Amino acid sequence: MPHNRLEDLLPGDSMQDRLIEKLIAGNRSWANEIKARDPEYFTRLSREQRPMCLWIGCSDSRVPVSQALGLAPGDVFVHRNVGNIVSHTDLNCLTAIQFAVEFLRVEDIVICGHYGCGAVTAVIEDQRLGLGDYWLHGIRAIYDGLQEKLKTLGDDQGHEYVCEMNVLAQFYNICRTPIVRDAWDRGQRVSVHGLIYSISDGLLRDLGLHVSAADQVAAIMQRSQA
Repeated sequence: MPHNRLEDLLPGDSMQDRLIEKLIAGNRSWANEIKARDPEYFTRLSREQRPMCLWIGCSDSRVPVSQALGLAPGDVFVHRNVGNIVSHTDLNCLTAIQFAVEFLRVEDIVICGHYGCGAVTAVIEDQRLGLGDYWLHGIRAIYDGLQEKLKTLGDDQGHEYVCEMNVLAQFYNICRTPIVRDAWDRGQRVSVHGLIYSISDGLLRDLGLHVSAADQVAAIMQRSQA
């Protein structure tokens, strides 16, 4: 008799099965709760994608995006990676920025780091991470450039300061992408913002990083590094 379902063709593992069952059960509960409040919600959501902003953040599982912002699915276009890094060699991140700006026409890009970032900890403690060492090269350069400032700070303050300076560096990297610069050149409305999230209390902090035109970038970078 032919198999009708993919799961019938694959060997099962009890622990994996329990995990998948838990994920599916949670998903069904979530979807049913939403449909109970608004039966047409998913039908409307499936018609188009119109997020209010692009959010670039860290992959850390303790940093929820939509939940922490009190927003619903479809409100935020999200890209996440280890250390919330924006690199000119990362085609994944750059493609997300281009898609958001040129196709979804978002008017705001948010780069958000978080205190207690494991990527920053790995750099400060000089941990060996294999491939991760290459990925975190940019944060290591930031850390190396902050040594004099860090001598005036305690360990916890120093860690938080490196997290903030990492947001500043990635904020600048976003502003310097050809994608954002070209959007500004053609008069498209795009603003870039830098925030940081605290896992210990669930609150966002505004780092005062906000630009909406190319000629504002140098001034805000100078002010932030003063």
